[in-house]
Amino acid sequence: MKKWILLSLASSSFYFLSGQGQAVVEVEIDADITFQTIHNFGASDAWAAQYVGLWPEVKKSKVAEWLFSTETDTTGSPKGIGLTAWRFNIGAGSATQGDNSGIKDPWRRTEGFLQANETYNWKKQAGQCWFLQAAKEQGVEQFVAFVNSPPIYFTKNKKAHSDDGLSANLSSDNYAAYANFLADVLHHFKDSLDIEFDYVSPFNEPQWEWKGGQEGSPWNNTELAAAARVIDSIFQLKKITSKIELTEAGAIDYITGTKKKHQNRSDQIETFFNPTRPNYLGNLSTLAPKVAAHSYFTTWPVEKLKRERERIAEKLQKYPDLEYWMSEYCILENNEEIKGKGRDLGMQTALYVARVIHADLTIANASAWHWWLAMSPYDFKDGLVYHDKNVADGAIYDSKLLWAFGNYARFIRPGATRISVAYDNSTTIKALQNGVLVSAYENTDGSRVVVAVNQSEETVLLALQMNMAAHTKLRSYKTNKDQNLKHNALEKPVDGKFLLSEKSVTTFVFEK
Repeated sequence: MKKWILLSLASSSFYFLSGQGQAVVEVEIDADITFQTIHNFGASDAWAAQYVGLWPEVKKSKVAEWLFSTETDTTGSPKGIGLTAWRFNIGAGSATQGDNSGIKDPWRRTEGFLQANETYNWKKQAGQCWFLQAAKEQGVEQFVAFVNSPPIYFTKNKKAHSDDGLSANLSSDNYAAYANFLADVLHHFKDSLDIEFDYVSPFNEPQWEWKGGQEGSPWNNTELAAAARVIDSIFQLKKITSKIELTEAGAIDYITGTKKKHQNRSDQIETFFNPTRPNYLGNLSTLAPKVAAHSYFTTWPVEKLKRERERIAEKLQKYPDLEYWMSEYCILENNEEIKGKGRDLGMQTALYVARVIHADLTIANASAWHWWLAMSPYDFKDGLVYHDKNVADGAIYDSKLLWAFGNYARFIRPGATRISVAYDNSTTIKALQNGVLVSAYENTDGSRVVVAVNQSEETVLLALQMNMAAHTKLRSYKTNKDQNLKHNALEKPVDGKFLLSEKSVTTFVFEK
């Protein structure tokens, strides 16, 4: 007689052992229960695109293919991860200052379009513009321009970083000049390059002091609100269609509550979207109806991962007209499971990040998810693609993280809706820690996508309980230590069970 051992992951999702001793996860998916709309998955061009975009054609084109392509090879496996958003860094011009910029690493300085005589040189940032055009040519339709520091010619200290870290490195007298600069850059890309930025983020990570190391400026909430009002008025005057993106917080807990050290740089949802607050910005016509924040420093332990994202979900319930975008992440944390330092092209980093993506999408209800460095020369867990730190040429390396990110980005397309996979909150911690994580989505073309992350050391059978009658085609794509989004054509099993290999991310696509 077969022995069934119930390990209950949830009331409608069960984890048990088959008679042969193999773990089985039973998941019930209900497409009639829907959650947030997913707009895009993206990454940024900082900092390396300024150099890699000028590398030999064959090298930079391969990087672009890995990032943007939606084509498949002869086996049906994707050639790239099909990103659907691209973040473009509008430089402050610190590169012109060289070592006098106060930024030691030349790769973290940037060129700038604005010149000392306040005219524009649109030939600057050519490497970044190459990747911007490559993204568009390969189908990316959503673009975000972000600013770490206002142009050096406008800042208080004429540098692209702060001296004291206490206040914005831009005086209120120059808010209008900054706003006009942003408008000019946006007009240039739209009129001359036919690239329209959907959003512009003028205040990236305003919580940090930014005393050097890279371009950046602190902003407290009062300064940010005052500058945003000026930008809004000038955008209206100049008929800018791009929307202002707030809050671009350096960590997600800065948007949901008050931090003792940074009281006037936190609690940003209430500060900017509660009509009773003095810094209310929700009535600005050019402000996007969303909040953006970065998942840094909130991913471990898993209790914190879950709790901080539940706080976002609670705020979204209070402000139902707002969306949440997770607009930047790489591994900065040092904890007992992973450390930021040390390049990792393997599955450890891929699985850690897949857990974060799953939590951001299914707990925080994120409508977008963006990685930080699309390409990195560093010995750090910060890149999708890695390359030598050479200005003119070098070797390039893909990573398991790149392809695992593709398990989401390539198949969950803009406009998709997340659908119900019913997990019991009382046992989600165990699943997040080392179990199987399952999420499901319905694309606008009617196809359904199920992403399963198997964090365990053992193979698992996934039993999907879903109405599949209307879906006649079924494909899967697996990323593990041996495969990169490897395509498999599947026959629809009678009992709905699919094999998940150990330490893997697998995407199932059900098409009509």
